[in-house]
Amino acid sequence: MEQPILHPTNLLLYDTTLRDGLGMEGLSLSLEDKLEITRKLDTLGVHYIEGGYPGSNPKDAEFFTKAKLLELKHAKLCAFGSTRKPGGDVKTDPAIKAVLAAETPVITLVGKSSLSQVTNVLQTTDEENLSMIKESIAECVSAGKEVVFDAEHFFDGYLEDSDYAIRTLRAAVAGGADTLTLCDTNGGNLPWQIAEIVSAVKKLVTDQGLEGVRIGIHAHNDTDNAVANTLVAIRAGADHVQACLNGWGERTGNANIISVIANLKLKLKIDVISDEQLKLLTQTAALAQELANLQTNPQQPYVGTGAFAHKAGLHAAAIVRSPGSYTHIDPTSVGNSERVLVSEISGRRSIFQKLKEQGSSLELSDSDAEKVLSRIKAREAQGSAFEAAEASFEMVARRTLSTFLPAFILEDFVIVERRRPDSERYVGAKPRSTGDASTDADESAFSYNDMQAEAMIKIRVANKLTQVAADGNGPVSAMDAAVRKALTETYPGIAEVHLTDYKVRIIDSKAGADAAVRVLVESSDGKNRWRTVGASTDVIEASWLALQDAYEYWIIHNSK
Repeated sequence: MEQPILHPTNLLLYDTTLRDGLGMEGLSLSLEDKLEITRKLDTLGVHYIEGGYPGSNPKDAEFFTKAKLLELKHAKLCAFGSTRKPGGDVKTDPAIKAVLAAETPVITLVGKSSLSQVTNVLQTTDEENLSMIKESIAECVSAGKEVVFDAEHFFDGYLEDSDYAIRTLRAAVAGGADTLTLCDTNGGNLPWQIAEIVSAVKKLVTDQGLEGVRIGIHAHNDTDNAVANTLVAIRAGADHVQACLNGWGERTGNANIISVIANLKLKLKIDVISDEQLKLLTQTAALAQELANLQTNPQQPYVGTGAFAHKAGLHAAAIVRSPGSYTHIDPTSVGNSERVLVSEISGRRSIFQKLKEQGSSLELSDSDAEKVLSRIKAREAQGSAFEAAEASFEMVARRTLSTFLPAFILEDFVIVERRRPDSERYVGAKPRSTGDASTDADESAFSYNDMQAEAMIKIRVANKLTQVAADGNGPVSAMDAAVRKALTETYPGIAEVHLTDYKVRIIDSKAGADAAVRVLVESSDGKNRWRTVGASTDVIEASWLALQDAYEYWIIHNSK
């Protein structure tokens, strides 16, 4: 039977990147990365941001402490947890106490909806599981929280025992849940199965007069159908969507919230975000990859660099005569651009827009913007990427102006590296010399445990040439210390500036030892944070380019 096609007008976006997305192999975000992604998701217009599992690790717990200070304009923060333990007391359950302590307006609790999972994994009874769901949700509701119930393994559970799967939803509603999220936890269901089951749940909710209870969809991508499953669920009645940036997630990932948003807005005509926010999709996707130190996917739909690129001769010729001849949407609507692979098609408008978004007061003429664009392209060809390096982008723009005067010039530097033996383990030890193990010192006493470096720089500050030396735990640390030492005399406040994050990525791994590297640096003065980038075949030079931008950016914005 053909399912009814619904178009919810109040669809809500729920991003679970910072919890479920981080289950992806090889992916890790620092606390500051998580806070920055939270800000970007809020700017994008996402309605809910799941920050993590506060009971699982110190980083997630600290995230909620700091996230409370963020001035979010669109999103509600969510703490994620599980229902109480079998046989336990909800009042003293650690997981419930942790999500309540996070002090978020929304709490998401996961509970089992598959009877086989209840029996084999939780090793409890069907009735106890229902009590766990109801009591846990009721405890959070009594604390004044909006509660989302994630019905884990719901689709698999429905197919094995639909009655029990529905009973878990009834238990959640009885506890006061605001949203029932149906989870395709193993990612094995296909679109027509998703549509049929969501439609059945929607009918049940409607028939029982529970129109105020939302139905959510949470899809994994194990059959490469996560986005499709999400869209058919919406057409079948879901009005709450859970997904992750760039499809991050365990195994093969979750539904990609970037693609989901674009499809909802442009294909289903559901205004989940504004037109202006839609234009932020491309840069948001790129920022997330950069913060995670991951390569971007050129073929990612809507936002990849190749999403609207043309190589075939006929296609390339056609778009020159008639732009859009081989694209399904206007690329600029998602912040991307159409191009041919032999010569980029771009414009100065993006330069003005990016400066505006960053809140920069820098004013450029049209000819200045053309020069900035040219320099940006040249730097990107060498390996730099500016999506997550807003300070470097501004510095490129400033250095393009004929009126720009550098705050300092590094004229020369030397770095000496050495390994230092651990002094405590070194005491009383002597190297092997006789070949007699009974008389020689323990070889492990000479274990070297850290890198030491000394940087000697010659730098011109305010027309004064200064030579400075400083030590560090490595060459970049030493150079950073030397530069700050040299600048502090003229700019005392720069002593407060420090690196909060440092990432190195090999740009072309096939080049081996000759590969270029990209360095992304995040800096802070205790009040503000900014990111800079450098690229070179030499990691020290790439690091210097990023450090130079970081300090000059601070000086421009803080010196009078």
